[in-house]
Amino acid sequence: MAEVLIIGAGPAGLTAAYELARLSQRVTLLEARDQVGGLACTVNYQGYRFDIGGHRFFSKIPLINDLWHEILGKDFLLRPRLSRIYYREHFFDYPLKALNALTGLGPVEALLIMLSYTKAKLFPSAEQTNFEQWVSDRFGYRLYSIFFKTYTEKVWGIPCTEIAADWAAQRIKDLSLREALRNAMFGTRQTKNGQVITTLIDQFHYPRLGPGMMWERCAELLAAQGNETIHGVHVERLRHRHGRIECVYGRTRAGETVAFDVDHYISTMPLRELIHALEPAPPDHVLRAANALRYRDYLTVVLITKRASVFPDNWIYIHSPEVKMGRIQNYKNWSPDMVPDPSRTSLGLEYFLWENDVEWSWSEARLLELGIQECAQIGLLNPHDVEDGTVVRMKKAYPVYNQWYHTSLAIVRQYLESFTNLQTIGRNGLHRYNNQDHSMLTGIYAARNIMGERHDVWAVNTEQAYHEHGQEAEATVSDRLTPRRVVPVGVALHPASAALFKVAFAPLDPLALGAAVGTVGGVGLFLATAVLLLKGGPVVGPTLSLLSYYFLGFTATWSGAFLGAIEAGVGGYVLGAVGAWLWNAGMAAYASLVQRRAEAEIP
Repeated sequence: MAEVLIIGAGPAGLTAAYELARLSQRVTLLEARDQVGGLACTVNYQGYRFDIGGHRFFSKIPLINDLWHEILGKDFLLRPRLSRIYYREHFFDYPLKALNALTGLGPVEALLIMLSYTKAKLFPSAEQTNFEQWVSDRFGYRLYSIFFKTYTEKVWGIPCTEIAADWAAQRIKDLSLREALRNAMFGTRQTKNGQVITTLIDQFHYPRLGPGMMWERCAELLAAQGNETIHGVHVERLRHRHGRIECVYGRTRAGETVAFDVDHYISTMPLRELIHALEPAPPDHVLRAANALRYRDYLTVVLITKRASVFPDNWIYIHSPEVKMGRIQNYKNWSPDMVPDPSRTSLGLEYFLWENDVEWSWSEARLLELGIQECAQIGLLNPHDVEDGTVVRMKKAYPVYNQWYHTSLAIVRQYLESFTNLQTIGRNGLHRYNNQDHSMLTGIYAARNIMGERHDVWAVNTEQAYHEHGQEAEATVSDRLTPRRVVPVGVALHPASAALFKVAFAPLDPLALGAAVGTVGGVGLFLATAVLLLKGGPVVGPTLSLLSYYFLGFTATWSGAFLGAIEAGVGGYVLGAVGAWLWNAGMAAYASLVQRRAEAEIP
């Protein structure tokens, strides 16, 4: 029976161990901290429990959902989601709701957003290499600048033009303005394959005592089967020879060196640390590549208040640039059992920093003061309501997707793949901003690879569905683990030609075009009437009044302007949507003809 050493007892490492134990393999886990769970741990302060960032348990992968339920059982709660965006002294529902968004932005801003979106659809960017280009092409630059730019730059600490488009494609996935508007007007929608767009889900599962409860229970189940988790060991060296890891050396808190010599090794260490721990050291170009990988650090200011309720949300995104805070969690609304006293509420104020930022080294008292001040500044809290608090720091919380990380990561990956008994998994082990479910899937793949199967852990969360607006839903694990025979039907275009073909005959969005035409028509009619009403005169707008032949409720009065705007908006929406549908039908027919002719000419 093979023995396996897993470095790191976060979701990926524990899932790999759980899968190996299920396959009757002996596993040892090393964890530098006192708690398991990694970034998904739950910290307990005076009986108040809080997450490191808030962890929803939602997945399109059936195997992962089943595993969560298997581990936690009845303590796995189904919770409602409520989240909002704070921007310009207004709270916007997220996902968007039409009336709330219009009230907060106003009709003029809404019109400008739709015009910006229409421009993006008619004149897309020639390339989409960075976050700004990717989001602007899908939402329009104006909406990007309102709801994406400020918050994203708070999280990453670099301009959006320096963030790779991969991050947007992976995190925003198949959400588009069309889907956001559809959700705003008609509610959460499933894709044609039955999947819910992750960004728009309105409920999720959550452990009764926080995400750490899931991983503490998992460690307990592993221990009951004789698989040990050793805490307080920091891995310092991985000795290797002839493409194999021979031994791993760690240092305990007491300063003692411990060694582990097993058959297989799985690491969740940050890649930069892993590369520098290898002995003998990798070539210089690999070390330089590892040094180029960056990580964003994270700090939570926890405030305990004397109020039974502060706000109804699970969390609020703080897009306002006037405060440093990026997001605020209300742990009681994730699970009532996260607080020991129902007359109290605990809040988590999230700050995204670099370790060398001055705020990172601030004292706890100064950070608590900052948090209280910023909550008061945006109107969430009265400073006198705060009775206690604490601060938690987490280094290397998020791998950074700058525009140069691809090259460095490719070099590091190529070198690591030369080892026959070492696999890297998880968020930091792959330098990929995975959610829990994808991190867990990499653990399952690594475990099954040890048993002789062949799965590419690096391919997890890079599906085409995440880059093409949900055109194909994410496959189940069972689908991926079953070899498929691809049978060609007809003749396909060359990939480069296919990409050009797709751009040339890209369909119009009926919902977006309808909304744009309707918004322009409705707002335009209202503003034209309003100008004449404000100008006054013995007869107001005799020429404009002729529109009453087309809009029955319209007159050159304030009430008539309002009714006419509604009629013009509805009429414009129908006109735009029908026009887009007819255009798409015509272009689809023409595209089909062009493709058949092109394929007929292929020898």
